[in-house]
Amino acid sequence: MALRSLLINQHPFFFMQERRLPWWYSPREIGCPFIRRKMIIRPWVTSSNSITTDADNDVGLGRSRLVLKKGIAEFYDESSGIWENIWGDHMHHGFYDDGSSVSLSDHRLAQIRMIEEALSFASVPSEEKNTSTAKIPRRIVDVGCGIGGSSRYLARKYGAECQGITLSPVQAERATALALSQGLSDKVSFQVADALEQPFPDGQFDLVWSMESGEHVPNKMKFVNELVRVAAPGSTIIIVTWCHRELAEAEDTLQPWEKDLLDKICHAYFLPSWCSAADYVKLLQFFSVEDIRTADWTRYVAPFWPAVLQSAFTWKGLTSLLRSGFKTIKGALVMPLMIEGYKKSVIKFTVITCRKPK
Repeated sequence: MALRSLLINQHPFFFMQERRLPWWYSPREIGCPFIRRKMIIRPWVTSSNSITTDADNDVGLGRSRLVLKKGIAEFYDESSGIWENIWGDHMHHGFYDDGSSVSLSDHRLAQIRMIEEALSFASVPSEEKNTSTAKIPRRIVDVGCGIGGSSRYLARKYGAECQGITLSPVQAERATALALSQGLSDKVSFQVADALEQPFPDGQFDLVWSMESGEHVPNKMKFVNELVRVAAPGSTIIIVTWCHRELAEAEDTLQPWEKDLLDKICHAYFLPSWCSAADYVKLLQFFSVEDIRTADWTRYVAPFWPAVLQSAFTWKGLTSLLRSGFKTIKGALVMPLMIEGYKKSVIKFTVITCRKPK
């Protein structure tokens, strides 16, 4: 009951409004020699109606986009130091073999393995194993960079320049400090920016990387459009994110208890409404990218949340939580619901990749 008293059960409302044409359309391509026109694109019906164009209205649980952004920034401002202190600088799931039982040090190796598995799934080559025609990335963007763990790892692996963006000023400052201390300040840089309004020109990056940040983004269409926009022709896009399960053919929506479970998680972790992997595929198809592939890696992340929960209730974890703030404490209380969501196959840990046409 204590957990229930902290969480608000509301159902999201969804709106349709005008969308601009995708970034690649020129005025002449749409029959207007001087200006871009607007057109109405009504989204297909999805399992949660979560693919919307709403920029500032309700994005779930009665929250506006601005309230959601503020909540995300404050949540990670509060919690990032605790996470780094216990888990290190990779703020994402680990990748495990079936039935593995691992120590904390192994969890950190599993987080690095998650990066390598995602790169392998997307067929991103490295210098020593470049047997494909794919391009070795030299310019990388890390969308939702946390404290820069992936950015620094990718910069070292490829000798690449990597730019990370986050909504959290605390994360951006810490990521910058870590890069300086590790001798990577000439290779990686970080700034506070919104994934829906990336401060980069079109076609800048050889690899567009989003590791567990898409679940925070309320407008999935604009999110995917931005990922494609900043990608250079022929480059790879990788999205690793939380999704809800695919709906059966006879279903129009998730079951009420499933929605209730996800709403509680959304409220604690400052998430908008959820979508499925199929929803992402439809969006990517709309933006005409190539070689779209997805995989459900839920089975490979099974040990992660139980380990996070266990670490939270150690003496070190508890004392850190009590010093952190209400948002972090509320997030810790919802960890059992993440475990339940995975066990009951409501939540799917999903990897999605594609290539921008040359």
